[in-house]
Amino acid sequence: MPKCTKTRADDPLGVCSIYHRGEPVITCPVRFREDWLIVNNAAKFFFEPNARWTSLGEVRLKNKNSGPVGNIDYVLVSFDDKGKVIDFASLEVQAVYISGNLGDPFKAYMRNPTPEFDWSGATYYPSPDYLSSSKKRLAPQLVSKGGIMRLWGKKQGVVIQTAFYNTLPALPEVAPADADLAWFLYDLVFDAGSQTMRLTLNRVVYTDYEDSLLRLNNNESGELDDFVSHLQLKLTNKLANGTGINAPFLGDADGSPV
Repeated sequence: MPKCTKTRADDPLGVCSIYHRGEPVITCPVRFREDWLIVNNAAKFFFEPNARWTSLGEVRLKNKNSGPVGNIDYVLVSFDDKGKVIDFASLEVQAVYISGNLGDPFKAYMRNPTPEFDWSGATYYPSPDYLSSSKKRLAPQLVSKGGIMRLWGKKQGVVIQTAFYNTLPALPEVAPADADLAWFLYDLVFDAGSQTMRLTLNRVVYTDYEDSLLRLNNNESGELDDFVSHLQLKLTNKLANGTGINAPFLGDADGSPV
C-alpha cells in the first residue's frame, strides 16, 4: 500500500476513507492504488491480451496553443519490443470530496484510539459530498482532458467507488467492443483472513464518451408550473413591500416605467 501523503509528508492526515451510513467511502485517490488493481484491470479494456504495457503517472496534457489543460492521473502505454510507443489510453481516479472537518476527529482519535470513539455529535461532522465531486471535479475533467483524448481516438477509463457512480445520472451502456469510456467501480470489502478492508472491483460499466458527457452535463428540468409559482411568490412579495419600483427598475414591455 502506498504511503499517505496528505497534508504534510512528515505529518500526514492519515484518513483515506470514512464510514457513511454504515458503508466505507473512499475519500483519497491514493487509497485506490492498492495492489495496483486499477491499472491492471484498465489494461484489459485498453489493450489486447498479449500487449506489452506499463503505466505512467501524472502526465501533463497541453492544448493546441501549448497551454496547460491538466495532468492525467495515469496514462497506460503499450509498446513494442524496442520500447517504442504503440498505443495509449488515459485513466482518471476520482475519490469523493468531504464536507465538514476531517482533521479534528482524526487528531482526537489518535490522542485516544479506542473502539468507542464517537465524533457523530460534533460540529462540521464529515460526510461525502458527491455533488461537488461530480459537478466541480469529475465532469469538468472529462470535458477538458477527456475531450482531447476523444479527438485523438483514444480509450478512457474512470475509477470511482460504486456509491459515487450511483449518484450520477443513468449512463447508456454499450458493448465493451463499442465503448471508448469505461467506468471501473470499486468498493472496500472486509477480508476476514487479513482483518482488513480490501479494494475490490465491483463491475465495469462500458459507455460512449459523448453520450456520457451529455448525460453528466444535462440537468433534468423540474416542473415549469413550480418555477412560475416561485416567480409569482417573489414578485408578489416585492410589490407588496414597495421595493419593486426602484430596486430594480420596474417597467412595462416597451421599457416605460409602470
